[in-house]
Amino acid sequence: MKAFGYTQATKSLTDDSFQEIELPMPNAQGHDLLVKVKAISVNPVDAKIRANVSPKNGYKVIGWDAVGIVTAVGDTVSLFKVGDRVYYAGDLTRSGSNAEFQLVDERIVGKAPTSLNDAEAAALPLTSITAWELLFDRLQIPHDKDAKPASLLVVGAAGGVGSILVQLAKKLTDLTVVGTASRTESVTWLNDLGIEHVLDHSKCLNEQRQSQNLNQFDYVISLTHTEQHLDSIVEVTKPQGKLALIDDPASFDILKLKRKSISLHWEFMYTRSMFQTDDMIAQHQLLNELAKLVDNGTIKTTLGQHLGKINIENLSHAHAILESHQARGKLVLEGF
Repeated sequence: MKAFGYTQATKSLTDDSFQEIELPMPNAQGHDLLVKVKAISVNPVDAKIRANVSPKNGYKVIGWDAVGIVTAVGDTVSLFKVGDRVYYAGDLTRSGSNAEFQLVDERIVGKAPTSLNDAEAAALPLTSITAWELLFDRLQIPHDKDAKPASLLVVGAAGGVGSILVQLAKKLTDLTVVGTASRTESVTWLNDLGIEHVLDHSKCLNEQRQSQNLNQFDYVISLTHTEQHLDSIVEVTKPQGKLALIDDPASFDILKLKRKSISLHWEFMYTRSMFQTDDMIAQHQLLNELAKLVDNGTIKTTLGQHLGKINIENLSHAHAILESHQARGKLVLEGF
């Protein structure tokens, strides 16, 4: 089968950052599904790994978002059958979705939304799992519309995770949701997603909060450059509020949270698959629930740019966009 991988980590994109390779067809065993990949999306984690993680066995195939068709199942599979159309974000410890076929554990796979085409569905898994776990597992925000009134600030809300997170928060909770963005097109994107209040994270957040008559926030989710925004985040968070993040700050002074008794929560969507946790199947369940929300019109895809077929040129283009920090919504590739 055809795959696109690399033989050594490259901090900067070059013509040799990706190579086309031929690999043997994987064999489904146990809980594994063998999926024929139809479309993928490219995420910041792809670029981070390409830049920092060298292969242990000659080559590395990355990619952690896919839509495809089940072509074979392992002997203990019970949730799917051959012919099912599925979507998933995969497992960081296994070979990725930049290949014609991929093995993935059924417990982290969902039935793809029937109302979306392959490209639209490929935009959803990784960011949706991350957003869902941030809201309902890490911050334990009540998953209903009858909870005590509370507010949420999402820093970097126009990116892939933010684009789905603000939808889930507005549709499934009673939160007042505020996002941050610094570019005009990003503000427009958030307005189209239903966000009425948008702050500019390149300026003083507290002054903007006060000028828009917004109270301090019960919850803050920081999706990018947390170390740069930490002082502002502490300033706009209520005493005894909660802060969650997903990025990798080079430095993080946790003592700044102490005076307000702000609790800290970290989200890493690969924890369940990486450690084979007892509740690993929760990702299967939430992906199925998300598909229902999409198919009934509650949630819409966050596809930002369709970059063409799955090949070296387009993969490199996607990585370049991600590393420019100018992405809006998700970057998707489709077909081989």
